[in-house]
Amino acid sequence: MTAPTHIRRELAHRAANGIEVTLLWSAAEDQVAVQVVDTVEEQAFELAVDRDRALEAFNHPFVYAARQQAPMAWAA
Repeated sequence: MTAPTHIRRELAHRAANGIEVTLLWSAAEDQVAVQVVDTVEEQAFELAVDRDRALEAFNHPFVYAARQQAPMAWAA
């Protein structure tokens, strides 16, 4: 039996004022992403990020998304 390849590892997590930010890494795809969840509004979005910008994106996901012109569509 083989392990699922879609599992992502949580590298960092923080929460404040109803906003949760998680830095995730997929070993199978060797990709990093930042997930932002607004627990008050019950919305979320996720950004694919470059490895060398992972901590920047984790610490400032809204700024990173704006700089990268990445889609920030909130999903309910």
